[in-house]
Amino acid sequence: MEYQKLQSDLEAAKADMEKMLPSEVLDIFDKTIQDIRNLNATYGLSLGTKAPDFSLPDYTGQVITLSEETTKGPVVLIFYRGHWCPFCNLELQAYQRYMNEITSLHAQLIAVSPQTPEHSMSMQQKNELSFHVLSDLHNQIAEKYNLKFKLPEYAHELYKSLDISLDTFHGNSAWELPVPATYVIDKEGIIRAGYADADYKKRMEPADVLQVLRSL
Repeated sequence: MEYQKLQSDLEAAKADMEKMLPSEVLDIFDKTIQDIRNLNATYGLSLGTKAPDFSLPDYTGQVITLSEETTKGPVVLIFYRGHWCPFCNLELQAYQRYMNEITSLHAQLIAVSPQTPEHSMSMQQKNELSFHVLSDLHNQIAEKYNLKFKLPEYAHELYKSLDISLDTFHGNSAWELPVPATYVIDKEGIIRAGYADADYKKRMEPADVLQVLRSL
């Protein structure tokens, strides 16, 4: 079954954001994206490389290990910012709509963010997600995937004014986030497809992920 493209949903959310927020706020958002890009010209990992293994908990305390999951079949691994991010919500909702197709290809999906398990639970329940939603405290796994960055200090007060206090969501004062990214990892643990962009309004299309999964 074909659904509306995720990017169409993201563009609509971007248009809504531009209507709601003052131009000076939008300018700061744009500046942070550019500054984050300037920190690292090549976020993420290259295709054909071994995906770094990890063990992370979900909100129930169950620990999921990537290498154990890939023995069962391919894994779609998504790094997202948090349940406070409307673009992340749209992304995970879009992938949830494709879960029947993903599982029919003997694959599964794992979503990772630096949120505490409590906030991961909010993300899972709010969006009725049937896949693993894991907590990567201190962005330790995001760092292994070359995705971690520190949000510029000039943006902290703006985020707080929008009820986005990362110290509360993360349980620490580092104000670090992952660049949003999606990887398709095969049964041997090799990255077969990937997408990472400092512009959080851009994500990998679920239909493109399905195409990769069908080729494995």
